[in-house]
Amino acid sequence: MELETIQECDGGVTAAQGFVAGGLYCGIRKAKKDIALVRSTKPARTAGVFTLNKVVAAPLLVDKLQLQKSNLCSAIVVNSGNANACTGEQGMKDAWTMVDMTANALHLPREQVLVSSTGVIGQYLPIEKVIEGIRELSTKLSIDGNKDAAEAIMTTDLFSKECAVRFKSGSSVITVGGMAKGSGMIAPNMATMLAFVTTDAAIAPSALQAALNAANSHSFNCISVDGDMSTNDMVLVLANGLAKNEEIRQNTLAFQQFLTALEYVLIKLAKMIVRDGEGATKFVEIIVQGARSEEEAMQAARSVANSNLVKTALHGADANWGRILAAVGYSGIEFNPANVSISFNGLPVFKPNYEIVLDEEKAKEALSQENITVLINLNQGSAEAHFWTCDLTKEYVNINASYRS
Repeated sequence: MELETIQECDGGVTAAQGFVAGGLYCGIRKAKKDIALVRSTKPARTAGVFTLNKVVAAPLLVDKLQLQKSNLCSAIVVNSGNANACTGEQGMKDAWTMVDMTANALHLPREQVLVSSTGVIGQYLPIEKVIEGIRELSTKLSIDGNKDAAEAIMTTDLFSKECAVRFKSGSSVITVGGMAKGSGMIAPNMATMLAFVTTDAAIAPSALQAALNAANSHSFNCISVDGDMSTNDMVLVLANGLAKNEEIRQNTLAFQQFLTALEYVLIKLAKMIVRDGEGATKFVEIIVQGARSEEEAMQAARSVANSNLVKTALHGADANWGRILAAVGYSGIEFNPANVSISFNGLPVFKPNYEIVLDEEKAKEALSQENITVLINLNQGSAEAHFWTCDLTKEYVNINASYRS
């Protein structure tokens, strides 16, 4: 499916048929909205991907157990301001309490409720406040509640992140919408980021998980703000089938159409996270071309994107191509440095055979832009990869030096 056939629309997680949401302040944080609910009026098939960190927050452990019992979900409850991570037995008890209270308030089977938390690690939830928040919020869910929900999952985010699209599949119109949070602790293999995606597509469970795995690998696994991986990362996709399309299965045109739409939403949300990187002033796209495989291209791009030396140079508009070449060099891929070329926003600075063509004045002008593209051509194959990051600033240090206060 061509991207031109995908139409953006309003609504975020409530754009698809049968979804309602809401968000409000319950007292976890000092003032901002801190609890959100998303509900499907029909039990939805569910797929998820979770952090690879060995330290895993209680909500993720609960969700994995829930998804083992059933791949159907009718509600997701999310709190911000407290990660409920490294909280032991009490943390697990609190996560299950959030599940049970949501199930009771919405009259749902317990196994159809998933839970998520984000915020400070190592503090117990003020569970009584959370319980009251769930009770109140359960009576205020609406099709217009997407914006409140998107705000309620934010932590250090400066803006909420939503995206929704529609496309035609056969005679049916399918909608995919989502919301995400994240601006710090953002690293490959997801990050301190949460994303919740809803769709009214009818899709087989295995196809939904396969689509999420593929879309995630080209979106949330292709971003980095600071190289830190969180304990709470998750992406959940709920598909309730209310579009009444013929059930989507893998290796079909309909599957490719759905995957294209899902990737569109996830990539847009991922780019929003990078643009909202803590203290960031520049959005940077790293493109590695001429690799022997997509995996090697991604490996090289990830290495460059995670380099603090590269990110600080970009912040200072310093055309330090040597730091970029060095980052590719320690990425672990096999390549010949003599074949490499590097450019900034289309301006060549380094060509094969170690030819330096750097014009300092033009390079500084290119790197002073808000949007920067760093193109690295390995000239040894036909594969390429795209990765998104931002500059590293003094403000990032200031934000994270006082995160708990």
